[in-house]
Amino acid sequence: MLDYIILPAIALLLVWRLYTVLGKRTGNERPRPGPIGMRRTGDAAEGNVVPLPGRPAEADRPAIEPAREAPPRVALNVDPAAQPGLDRIAAAEPGFDPASFLGGARAAFEMIVNAYAAGDSAALRPLLSDEVFAQFDGAIRKRAAAQEVLTTTLIGITEAAIAEADADARAARVTVRFVTEQANVTHNAEGRVVDGDPSTVTKVTDLWSFSRNLRARDPNWTLVATRSPT
Repeated sequence: MLDYIILPAIALLLVWRLYTVLGKRTGNERPRPGPIGMRRTGDAAEGNVVPLPGRPAEADRPAIEPAREAPPRVALNVDPAAQPGLDRIAAAEPGFDPASFLGGARAAFEMIVNAYAAGDSAALRPLLSDEVFAQFDGAIRKRAAAQEVLTTTLIGITEAAIAEADADARAARVTVRFVTEQANVTHNAEGRVVDGDPSTVTKVTDLWSFSRNLRARDPNWTLVATRSPT
């Protein structure tokens, strides 16, 4: 009879001890940080598990491709001679929006000008055709060999207008006239100015032609030619 009394008492004592040491779970506890549940950013550790880019957060959840930002819409400025070509592009590609295209062209212009001045060929590569990239990259390499540094300050784009447009069964091509105010200065290795004047703002007019393969799934346009108006 004594065993029947002592053994249950010991069991109850053990259950009570476990309860006081571990506590009870309600389902709302924050997980304790550990070596696997932490990632390191610089020298600071954060107690959150972050999925690797391009991989699903769970085994049965497909990765979601981030939505691309739509190019900004700007006031549409089209030379009358370019309108028939834009109509042909719209007929070949119903989703074509000239205002959005012009906004994207302005953004591309600033990116390309700044990347060229910085000598960043990697940033230029996806934006340019092979021929135009070879010209830009060659000039960047020549500048680096001479130990010269180009500083370009784009004061502003005073005009961006679609000057030419056309399309055939394979490709669309749109030429944009950019009128900008810039300050361009080149320094040598000693820091002396060898070209340009930092106090002079120059009005520059460029004609940039962008093209896109209408049969490709890639919606991006590529810079295929640059020239100055005659």
